[in-house]
Amino acid sequence: MAALARWCVRNRLVTVVLWLLALVGTATAAVATGSAYSNDYEVPGTESGRATQLLAEGFPTLGGDSDTVVWHTASGTVRAADVEQSMTRALDRIADLPGVASVTGPYGERGAAQISEDGHTAYATVTFADRAEDIDASEAQAVVKAAKAAESDGLQVELGGSAIALTESSGGHLAEIVGVAVAAVVLFLAFGSLAASLLPIATALVGVGTAYAGIQLLGHAMTVADFAPMLGMLVGLGVGIDYALFIVTRHRRGLKRGLTVTEAATNAVATTGRAVVFAGATVCIALLGMLILRLNFLNGVAIAASLTVVLTVAASITLLPALLAWIGPRALSRRERRRLAEHGPEPELPTGFAARWSAFVERHPKLLGSLAVVVIAVLALPTFSLRLGTSDQGNDPRTTTTRQAYDLLAGGTSRSSAAESGGGFGPGVNGPLTLVTRLDGAEDRLALDNLDTTLRATEGVASVTPVTYDSGGHLAYLTVVPDSAPQSKSTSELVDRLREEVLPRAETGTTLDVQVGGVTAGYDDFAGVIVGKLPLFVGVVIGLGCLLLLLAFRSVGIPLKAAVMNVSAVAAAFGVVVAIFQWGWGSELLGLGRAGPIEPFLPVIMVSVLFGLSMDYQVFLVSRMYEEWLETGDNRRAVRVGLAETSRVINSAAVIMISVFLAFVLSGDRVIAMFGIALAAAVALDAFVLRTLLVPALMHLLGGANWWLPRRLDRHLPRISIEPPECRAAHERLTEVVEALEKEREPDVRDIAG
Repeated sequence: MAALARWCVRNRLVTVVLWLLALVGTATAAVATGSAYSNDYEVPGTESGRATQLLAEGFPTLGGDSDTVVWHTASGTVRAADVEQSMTRALDRIADLPGVASVTGPYGERGAAQISEDGHTAYATVTFADRAEDIDASEAQAVVKAAKAAESDGLQVELGGSAIALTESSGGHLAEIVGVAVAAVVLFLAFGSLAASLLPIATALVGVGTAYAGIQLLGHAMTVADFAPMLGMLVGLGVGIDYALFIVTRHRRGLKRGLTVTEAATNAVATTGRAVVFAGATVCIALLGMLILRLNFLNGVAIAASLTVVLTVAASITLLPALLAWIGPRALSRRERRRLAEHGPEPELPTGFAARWSAFVERHPKLLGSLAVVVIAVLALPTFSLRLGTSDQGNDPRTTTTRQAYDLLAGGTSRSSAAESGGGFGPGVNGPLTLVTRLDGAEDRLALDNLDTTLRATEGVASVTPVTYDSGGHLAYLTVVPDSAPQSKSTSELVDRLREEVLPRAETGTTLDVQVGGVTAGYDDFAGVIVGKLPLFVGVVIGLGCLLLLLAFRSVGIPLKAAVMNVSAVAAAFGVVVAIFQWGWGSELLGLGRAGPIEPFLPVIMVSVLFGLSMDYQVFLVSRMYEEWLETGDNRRAVRVGLAETSRVINSAAVIMISVFLAFVLSGDRVIAMFGIALAAAVALDAFVLRTLLVPALMHLLGGANWWLPRRLDRHLPRISIEPPECRAAHERLTEVVEALEKEREPDVRDIAG
């Protein structure tokens, strides 16, 4: 690490140019190739997946994504000649567009059901040739443009569906700008130097920018979700600025001790830089743990986020020292440079609130530890009511066309108050269920024809369409419209009722095997697979993280405490997410839509990211304690000094991370907002409750047992160190010279017990 840092410092121009070339090169390639993101939630072997395959086999024109065009008249009816003529022309133009397989409107022989009872609202179904994840955004945009062209003063036209959602604007980069701006303010307040405060941001932006373009290129090679770049940016900005902050802090400490710029930068990377690499490795391990689930949708997310972390770490240990060498002594504020010139080098001792807090924790470990446990337990309680499922377009921002179309169909309010007279079709029309089956003989056909009567009498069913057969009469499907929204728990209960009670009875005495598909069924199946594999996933991530800490700190207690703390932080963060998004506590106020279930993939991704981020603070806090323990063998001093010297920088880093994560609530995307709030809550709890309160309290209570490792295990474990080998050797030698110096020097705050 030291050799790498020296090379980057001596060849700083080359280092900066290489990074700029990487950024510009990947960005240019990404622009040239375009994006190819795909939200493919299908899991092979599930019932909804089999339903989709059967539908595509027997009805090829229905295998693509199904979207809707909805129109509403405030006065008159949609059956008026001018409205019918205008919309018929629009639908004909849509039918001729590339990528559109068919259009089913309300003005045909079987279209009466597509006009509301009050006659103010109607809709047409637009079926694309491909599934939503394979549709080009330009094809969906052409459909929107053709439909919107029919709008007039008395006619409102809106569109909904997965393909149409591809055309919705992301709201620009307001979230990133706000997050970076707040981080810049916090860094300036912490350093007092404009140059030093800008370096962590510049380093993070270069690393994240390169990764962002790289993720776009990755989408052409594998399935990458459309939210993966935003998630990568969210995580990358948070950890990138934090990692650079830790290195700059160590560099500034070296300058104050009288080291040259080159020596300070090299020492910072050789010491704190090693901790950054170790912390980044734990984040990547946690993220790549998603690969064991063997789900294509999550594989792309894991690799994309890991790529971002790898590049931000690389930028922190190569680009940052080059930039530090470039700004020279200006890494210190003017006051600090003036003091250094007047008084010479001085050791930087922990003073103020950090030292007082460290002593306070040492005096009251039981009380403060109990208080921390109560806070975490209360916040984690909502996690027990976690419900996974689909979040429908009723949660989109009110200004979007998808939300307007959803409300018009459901009978909710829109900009022209569509439902004031009770119009619409009910919320279930936004997410109908599709029942598909193979047929073998007249008995199957008769049973299927009689099934609609049974379905109409089933609780939770609003309507049922007639059975449609394929050309050979070997496959058939019918559509069931629930009386509740796709994201409603009632709709999920209807899916279970159909699968477990209604359909098995109807299939008795026949060869029918009816498969239930549709949006809600697909999400429920996806959630079921995730939940089934979650224990294995969590076990692997925790196990690998504990193994790394065991090797680094040569202790059994440290990794066990870290595992408990990380699980606690994740549980409490989940509790906050459930309260806001599932229970709806403040979700409308934050512009995040109404209450709804949690996306099924969110727990896995959150566990990965949160576990990785939690390990960061554990590494930075305990590594300083471990360093002091090796020097003195005094656990109380090690914990006191470690907390006093790292709490300030950890808290500053936490404030930056929280600001960056919360800023992503402004993105307008419900999924990204979930990630932002979950990560912000976890970091806040981790930094201000766990790492600076509960962890040191427990370490004071456990004493020397913190560092216990069986001798036999110690002999067989490979030796790795977060500190450079030369530092570790120095720490382990308590020579007579050191003891003499200890006696001669004046006491400092680190010697004062709590």
